[in-house]
Amino acid sequence: EIDTAGDGFFASFDGPARAIRCACAIRNAVRTLGIELRSGLHTGECELVGDKPTGVAINTGARVAAKAAPGEVLVSRTVKDLVAGSGIEFEERGTHQLKGLAGEWQLYGVSSAK
Repeated sequence: EIDTAGDGFFASFDGPARAIRCACAIRNAVRTLGIELRSGLHTGECELVGDKPTGVAINTGARVAAKAAPGEVLVSRTVKDLVAGSGIEFEERGTHQLKGLAGEWQLYGVSSAK
């Protein structure tokens, strides 16, 4: 965890496949407690302002999470493309407008993160 926002938190990883697997593991663990987590992942350049991460990638990840259904790990096309060949499988979730971001964003739900 590197920062919090309301009832959510932000985390950074050294690779998108690790981020996906962690999000799936957290989702599976809290599901046993009756909690339905929504996760959104994006990757890109970030800046630190003091000790807080900021930048378009942080905002995009939060906007992707806002589109996730309860219990879903949702990723941007950028993340999906970067993990090609990792064994992680996805289902298309359509094209979306993300609040405060230009253009349309193709999003994918993680269906298997072996």
